[in-house]
Amino acid sequence: KSTLLNIIAGLLPATSGLVEVGGQPVTGIPQQIGMMFQKATLLPWRTIRENIALPVQIAQGRKAARAAQARVDDLLDLVGLRGFGDQWPNELSGGMQQRAAICRMLVTNPEILLLDEPFGALDEFTREHMNMQMLDLTHRLGRTAVLVTHSIAEAVFLADRIVVMSARPGRVAGVVDVKLPRGRTPAITTSPEFQSYVEQARQVLQDGHSAEMTG
Repeated sequence: KSTLLNIIAGLLPATSGLVEVGGQPVTGIPQQIGMMFQKATLLPWRTIRENIALPVQIAQGRKAARAAQARVDDLLDLVGLRGFGDQWPNELSGGMQQRAAICRMLVTNPEILLLDEPFGALDEFTREHMNMQMLDLTHRLGRTAVLVTHSIAEAVFLADRIVVMSARPGRVAGVVDVKLPRGRTPAITTSPEFQSYVEQARQVLQDGHSAEMTG
């Protein structure tokens, strides 16, 4: 699953088939993609603001990174980190570091967000809060997100479509379209509709696992 994200991002070549982003074949790293990993991977010798501006600096140089400071400040406001831009990564909690990583992902204004278990290492309460924030951000910014998760409930809560993949070999075991209303809150997780989608996804996963064992 992580390999698939890396292929979409142009970091790894596909061994067969064709990968398209925005209708165009992926032959390098698409400019319209932003990526976030399980760990925030903030550079400890750079302030939070400098970490967020790093993709701009890499792509366009230091002058462009300095010019992007207004954009950086807007993103800090967006994720509730106003006033933390000049602090160092080790001065922030795990959840705050992940919010800074969200800002870094968004600083180049990507159209597609690739998220590789970004909240898997957080405690349950912080993870729930970050899921809510991610839903709000993708809705407000109008962005497409591809998220890897091992949590069926998290997938149902966040997704419009769940693509269930088998382990070895990695392949699509099935697809579950989630038609829950937008503006989801944690309260929806206790609803019969939510539980129905959880069971659908679990069944697809179990069927795929059974096919692996017998095949």
